Amino acid sequence: MRAELLPVQWEVEDGCAATVDLRIIEHVFDSSAPGGPPLRTGTPGSPAGRRSASGASSVGGPPGWPPGVPPPGERGWDHRASAWLLDHCPPDYRLYPAWRRHPVALAWFTVRHLDAQLDAMRSAYREVRVDLVDDIGPEGVAQVLADLEFEGVRLLSARRAAGLLLDALRGLDFVPKL
Repeated sequence: MRAELLPVQWEVEDGCAATVDLRIIEHVFDSSAPGGPPLRTGTPGSPAGRRSASGASSVGGPPGWPPGVPPPGERGWDHRASAWLLDHCPPDYRLYPAWRRHPVALAWFTVRHLDAQLDAMRSAYREVRVDLVDDIGPEGVAQVLADLEFEGVRLLSARRAAGLLLDALRGLDFVPKL
């Protein structure tokens, strides 16, 4: 039986000892384990995310709706929306009670904050080749450009979600376009 495997210790590259419990590793890949092998699911925003015929995502909002925020109309959805919005603002903004009392103002500000971040990313993307090539070399510039691209995609997604939350907090209904 494979459950008799004991923890194994070996020395890794830097001279530190590492211990791994092989029972855990065996359990992860054992198809007879409770629940079967782990299944991969689509990440939020990926094509694997299920959408209804109306264009609404599986979480209940329109395409681009933030993950973890229930659709408008559900009890407490505005509190979850406020928490999501605060996650996309500077951390010190959690200290101000007005943002929690007025979620529409928080959503309005978050949209502007994300727009400013996008402007800064676009400016950095335009200027990095000239400003940093002497300091970090062409390989470093390529890596920075790739990171800026990934961050830009993340910010665009967050900006769309914040705009959808602002519309929902203002009481606007999502109507899918044909």
